[in-house]
Amino acid sequence: MRHRKSIKKLGRTASHRKALLANLARELITHKRITTTLAKAKEAGKFTERMITFAKRGDVHARRQVLKYMRHKDIVNMLFEEVAPVYKDREGGYTRVLKLGRRQGDAAKTALLELVDSEKIGTISASEVKTETPKPKKEKVEEVKAEAVEEVKVEEVVAEQPAAEAPEETKSEDSTDKKE
Repeated sequence: MRHRKSIKKLGRTASHRKALLANLARELITHKRITTTLAKAKEAGKFTERMITFAKRGDVHARRQVLKYMRHKDIVNMLFEEVAPVYKDREGGYTRVLKLGRRQGDAAKTALLELVDSEKIGTISASEVKTETPKPKKEKVEEVKAEAVEEVKVEEVVAEQPAAEAPEETKSEDSTDKKE
């Protein structure tokens, strides 16, 4: 019998479910609101509220407990430094689930999961997200290549001018020798 089984399995294995909830919580903390199915939103809301409660404690053990589930240091730092202080006087109810209707493709019930008082929480910049870092590296490589091409052109021009002057001097010397 299924008596007193509080977790919803969401049709996934345990490891897949844990990864899904951690990813949904990470996106919720980063973007302050996400759209997903109703069942996932309810479970991700419970999971995120538990992580925020850990973050409100603020000690090292709580940080390690959250890192055990979330696995992203930058998100955990954001949770402890920006999100938890907003909810220091609140005893729960950090998330809100709003039903949106059914999805057109498969008629799944969708919901909007958002953090309550999300306008008070500081926003994360795009430079802090790790997925954005490879783009500037490509630009730097292109700039270095452009500088290298310019340096090569400058060296060629400098090398050609002395070579052009040298034959003129030899001609003038030869012509003076013949006249004498």
